[in-house]
Amino acid sequence: MDNREILIKFGHRVREIRKEKNLSQEELSFKADLHRTYIGMIERAEKNITLVNIEKIAKALNVDIKELFNDKL
Repeated sequence: MDNREILIKFGHRVREIRKEKNLSQEELSFKADLHRTYIGMIERAEKNITLVNIEKIAKALNVDIKELFNDKL
């Protein structure tokens, strides 16, 4: 798997879980203490996210980190 592919899959997974939880990007960004545009960039695979921010997103979505890497695509 190349770098771009993993970013795409991760971004799709974040978006999928966020929508399942009926959260907007803005709501997720507030809960994760990240900027709204940063969430959008993650979902569009434009950012190579850090482990610290992955943990923030997992906590904000109330899921285990491993759920963000569960490849359902």
